Order: sequence, then C-alpha cells, then structure tokens
Amino acid sequence: MHKCEIEFGKMKWKNPVTVASGTFGLEYADLFDLSQLGALTTKTITPLPKEGNEPQRIVETEAGLLNSIGLQNPGLDEFIRTDLPQYRKFHTNLIVSVSASSIKEFINMIEKLNVQSGVDAYEINVSCPNVENEGIAFGTDPEVVFELTSQLRKATEKTLIIKLTPNVTLITDIAVQAERAGADGLAMINTLYGMAVEVRTKRPKLHSIIGGYSGPAIKPIALQNVYKVAQAVSIPILAMGGITNSDDALEFIIAGASAVAVGTYNFVNPLCTLEIIKGIEDYCVRNDMKYQDLIGSIQTKG
Repeated sequence: MHKCEIEFGKMKWKNPVTVASGTFGLEYADLFDLSQLGALTTKTITPLPKEGNEPQRIVETEAGLLNSIGLQNPGLDEFIRTDLPQYRKFHTNLIVSVSASSIKEFINMIEKLNVQSGVDAYEINVSCPNVENEGIAFGTDPEVVFELTSQLRKATEKTLIIKLTPNVTLITDIAVQAERAGADGLAMINTLYGMAVEVRTKRPKLHSIIGGYSGPAIKPIALQNVYKVAQAVSIPILAMGGITNSDDALEFIIAGASAVAVGTYNFVNPLCTLEIIKGIEDYCVRNDMKYQDLIGSIQTKG
C-alpha cells in the first residue's frame, strides 16, 4: 500500500482525508472504523447549547444542498462530557470545530478544551457574527481575522486551523493575515450563500430565506480559491467543496491543498471517504510518485 502520510501543523496524518464539520457524526462508526480516516472533524461547537434555526432547514437543489441548520449543538460543556469520550476511542487525529461571537468567548472555549485529552487541533469557524464588530462575520475582515488568530495563538500550542469563508472579495488577503498571526493551517471553503424559492407559493424554501450552499456545484469555485490561496501562503490547506470521488480530491491536491475534507457527499455515500483514500493511494502508485510531490504540482505553463 502506498503511504500518503502528511504533517498538518503539529499533527501527523496517516492519510490526507477527513470529513467536513457538520456532515459526519459518531453514528458513522456503525458503518466503518473511523480510525481509517486521517482525522475526524466535529460539528461546530459553541459556548452554550444552540437549538438551531426553525425548519425548513435543508433543501436539495439540482446540483447541491442548501442548509440553514444554525449551528445546532449541545454546547461546549455537554460536548466535553458526552461526545469527546466517544471520539477518544478512535485512533486518529481529532479536530474540534468551534465558533463564538467574541474573541473572549473563543479564548474561553480553547482554554477549556486545552486541558482535555484527545484534542489535536482546533478549526476556528469565523463565519459567525462578531458582536464586537457590529455583527459582521469575523472571517470577512482581514484585521479581525489577524487579531482573533493572534489571540488564539497565545491561548494554545495545539494546531490552529482557520476556516475561511468564500463570501468575501479577496480571500487571499484574509488567508495571509491568518498566516501572519500564527495559524498552522487553513480550511476552505465554507459554504456559499444561496436560496431557493417555491414557485407555487412564491415563498422561500428555507425558513431563514438564505442559507449555505454546498455540493458538486461549488467545486470549481472552491478549487480556484484553493489555487489562489496556495500561491499566497506557506501553511497547509485543508480543502473542501463539492468533493465526491478521488479525482475531485486529486484536483484540489494538485491545485495546492495538503489534505481534503468530504462534506455533503457523505449524505449520498457514507463510505466515500474510504474510496477517496484508496483512489489517492492508487494514483500515487500508478504515477510512481510520493504524495508530498503531488501537492501543488499543477502545471500552468507550456
């Protein structure tokens, strides 16, 4: 078996494949051994429990999925008490996705998690509103991303991954600020804004009207974002956005990603991550190349 081991921040991954936050839960352990993944990424956790948005919260479209779940989760204390012990059973890296509405809340969460065993990295979801910045999402302002990342860098020595939103004008500016402030890696992209309308009733299909759009339709958008950011930073990129098979994953890796995450397609084929791991390994064997040499190997001249 060809080895596609990588180092991502302070973590060593047995393969470059994980799952996107919010698309994969512990119930998948009934289908296969989750230790086979390079890492596990939790659903985003907030300081206090959140019930999420009112239904309808999910709408299937022609080439993707709209959602407005609203970060439904049990809150940090309950996550530590009930979910974290379950995640510890698996022999792979654990990335805990966190979100908060102020820098102080983020720091408090990280400090609580720092003393827990089994946590290898934090994925900082900066798409949430920042109450200190008039409700503007953290991830849309390069200066706010720099300040948040700097403060979190002081709060932990564990791997710090900033998850970037594509709903900005210049994603490279924000990526560069995250790297300058001490991030170990970037996760990208989060969902795009989208909506759907019921023609008969003339009403939006989502109760929240606008939601996050994911699935195969966003892959070209995610890919160009990963390519551009890979040219601008030196830290590793965890890429996601419309990945359904190993060729999709390879596109992102060739464009500059060090690792990939599968999101929406987990709902279609819960075993797709294992198929993607094998597909990447087979590609390296067929082409007689090391995985590290595949990262960013895109040819744009000639």
